[in-house]
Amino acid sequence: MEPLKLKANYRCVPALQQFYAGGAYAVSSDASFIVCASADSINIVDSATSSIRSTLDGASESVTALTLSPDDKLLFSSSHSRQIRVWDLSTLKCVRSWKGHDGPVMCMACHPSGGLLATGGADRKVLVWDVDGGYCTHYFKGHGGVVSCIMFHPDPEKQLIFSGSDDGGDHATLRVWDVSKTKKKNCIATLDNHRSAVTSLAVSEDGWTLLSAGRDKACSNETLSYILFYLVTLFFVVTLWDLHDYSCKKTVITNEAVEAVCVVGSGSPFAASLDLYGKNAKKRAVSQAFYFVTVGERGIVHIWGSEGHSAVCLFEQKVSDVTAGTDEDGLRRGFISAVMLPSDQGLLCVTADQQFLFYSLESTVELLQLNLTKRLVGYNEEVVDMKFVGDDEKFLALATNLEQVRVYDLASMSCSYVLSGHTEIVLCLDTCVSSSGRSLIVTGSKDNSVRLWEAESKSCIGVGIGHMGAVGAVAFSKRKRDFFVSGSSDHTLKVWSMNGLSDDMTMAINLKAKAVVAAHDKDINSVAIAPNDSLVCSGSQDRTACIWRLPDLVSVVVLRGHKRGIWSVEFSPVDQCVVTASGDKTIRIWAISDGSCLKTFEGHTSSVLRALFVTRGTQIVSCGADGLVKLWTVKTNECVATYDNHEDKVWALAVGRKTEMLATGGSDAVVNLWYDSTAADKEAAFRKEEEGVLRGQELQNAISDADYTKAIQLAFELRRPHKLFELFAGICRKRGAEDHIDRALKGLGGEELRVLFNYVREWNTKPKLCYVSQFVLFRAFNIFPPTEIVQIKGIGELLEGLIAYSQRHFGRIDRLVRSTFLLDYILSGMSVIEPETQHSEFTAEIPLQSDNIIDKQHVVEEEDPQENATVSKKRKKSSKSRHGSIKKVKDVAHKKVETIQLLA
Repeated sequence: MEPLKLKANYRCVPALQQFYAGGAYAVSSDASFIVCASADSINIVDSATSSIRSTLDGASESVTALTLSPDDKLLFSSSHSRQIRVWDLSTLKCVRSWKGHDGPVMCMACHPSGGLLATGGADRKVLVWDVDGGYCTHYFKGHGGVVSCIMFHPDPEKQLIFSGSDDGGDHATLRVWDVSKTKKKNCIATLDNHRSAVTSLAVSEDGWTLLSAGRDKACSNETLSYILFYLVTLFFVVTLWDLHDYSCKKTVITNEAVEAVCVVGSGSPFAASLDLYGKNAKKRAVSQAFYFVTVGERGIVHIWGSEGHSAVCLFEQKVSDVTAGTDEDGLRRGFISAVMLPSDQGLLCVTADQQFLFYSLESTVELLQLNLTKRLVGYNEEVVDMKFVGDDEKFLALATNLEQVRVYDLASMSCSYVLSGHTEIVLCLDTCVSSSGRSLIVTGSKDNSVRLWEAESKSCIGVGIGHMGAVGAVAFSKRKRDFFVSGSSDHTLKVWSMNGLSDDMTMAINLKAKAVVAAHDKDINSVAIAPNDSLVCSGSQDRTACIWRLPDLVSVVVLRGHKRGIWSVEFSPVDQCVVTASGDKTIRIWAISDGSCLKTFEGHTSSVLRALFVTRGTQIVSCGADGLVKLWTVKTNECVATYDNHEDKVWALAVGRKTEMLATGGSDAVVNLWYDSTAADKEAAFRKEEEGVLRGQELQNAISDADYTKAIQLAFELRRPHKLFELFAGICRKRGAEDHIDRALKGLGGEELRVLFNYVREWNTKPKLCYVSQFVLFRAFNIFPPTEIVQIKGIGELLEGLIAYSQRHFGRIDRLVRSTFLLDYILSGMSVIEPETQHSEFTAEIPLQSDNIIDKQHVVEEEDPQENATVSKKRKKSSKSRHGSIKKVKDVAHKKVETIQLLA
């Protein structure tokens, strides 16, 4: 048996993030990414993995409209602030912005050429903008209500704009605008056939049929009587308009409020499948026919074929892939939008609960089948529980604040399937692989029931009814896997048998409870079954954990000691002990034999919500309401690592049985995957140390070879500021120091230059090192232009630190220079220093008192030459002794001091 290796670190990989909160979105021309509105930010999401590529935080309010340029290089956005922004997606910067509407912009569209942008707002206006100039080219008025949709004619030669509005009072209009300079009348047609907001517009491939859809119950014949009108209004419609004369060609009854209509391209796989299906003689289409798709409130996809002035439904989805809900106004909402994707990528439908569904179409002569190929979930609500699914652990089941359980593929992080059946929120779940090899999932819900699911068939195979309260905890048996245990808010614990299940079941059976016990005085939060299926442990809000003997649920021991409710319990895989996590911020390990507390782990700053054993029971992973994930070593009570990758409570924690990969989720709707990186980190540290040794030797060789440019570059790469200072100090003592430092500094990049200023700032704070820092700083300001220096990240803060200490150093030098003048004056007055007469400029600076003394001496010599000769002999003797004992003092007071000005 290989020695046990303790884990020291985990690497976090964000798997699921909130990227779409509903509302505006835009799909790239190649469908490689989706631009989504998420509150006041804009996310660019990879459509293959649902990972967020980048985030634009330019909006201060909720985003109301989004669209992309035809080449996907520019993004146009608007929010409730009425500001229209143009983003360059290559640099992720806002290149221009402007305001023009008096209300929020509700929709926008870009011209096929990319040069014009049309916007429709709540102020009933349609404005056309020049993208490059940012100015308004056309101003259209005429709508009686909020402009709800807008589009350019797909043919660039036809300078037409179509806009739809909700005029109120059971009335909505479509207007056709001419943006060419040849037409004087801007609104060339008003199309009136809708009774509620127009939600979607589309144009056929030949460019002569306009399709409009809405949430209305419309009638095209205005001459009908009141009764007939009332009867006809029971039907929802899509209207087809002839763009030759702007007349109504056909009104298609859809039987649901339509949210989107899309034209199927003739060369797409959708059209090919429909053509194959249409080879049936009764469904053969004429050459001018086109296909279109409608989606709406029921969450059903309809595919239609148009033949001249008629249309027929070719396909209706039998079972919806989305649970239709209701909005704040009580209206039923299934799909809210749809887009035909380019090439062979099929159809994209967006649901009211922030899901992106990708469909492909398969057909034979007699059958059409719509397949859901991928499901991206933009928002997962609050994650309350999760478990890995299957023996290979390639799937992850999530319980959120929904009635469904979502199962995700860990490879693509797309939602593979949804388990629907509960009528209330799912609170807990557990997974196992049965003895026959089937992957099973058990769930507990607020509807007081438990359900058993088979992962392969994605169907419910058993329902357990009997609890009188919400089921908050479930757990499968570990060895036999023929029963599971549930705990409820009705304070009871139940054991459910799975003996009646068979492999070929098609209908769900009623599960029977083998044993029931009133286990606690308050809600049961967690249950766990021992590895040998002999015991079950339950944790409750009554601050106790109870251990029961299976299968009769006979009490064994009660674990008392926590000061708050217990949120999690788990058996050790190797020892006779149980770990509990509590609201009192502690984790405790208990002996099963006598119920004594063996160890207590403290470190969380709030309630500990989950605690599980890893590394064969030698370590514990915990998560809590403080948003932290902690790794503990049982033997030493030590917290090995703490991770802060969640912004809110971490409710869910799952550990892979084989790989011991972790998954965490919580109130921030984020799911993180954690991989053991202990071995990888150790190897990376060894390689880094080995590389550091080699580069250090290379640095010493460069210093020995007097290659200062290379040595300085290596010191920067190795981040050795002390060695770098020694190099600069050594260069300053050599001749041609400026040239050496200039060559070294010119090879620095932007990041290295920032590091240099940081080092210089630190050196400048110490008087002993300031002369080197000032010299390097002076050379740097001489080499690099100010425009390049101001681009350095954080340069303002660095310069503030440099200026303060530089002023202090120059003030001290100035005081020293002035002190030397005083010393010079004193020594000159004492006749210690005799000024050199050959330097006239220095003689002029001698104080006036010295001049008077010299003048008097000359006068005395002129009066008595003989006496002066005698005095001169004596003075020579005394001067010999004086010059022999007194050292010559440099006249530093008369040297020119050059100051280095700091370029701020």
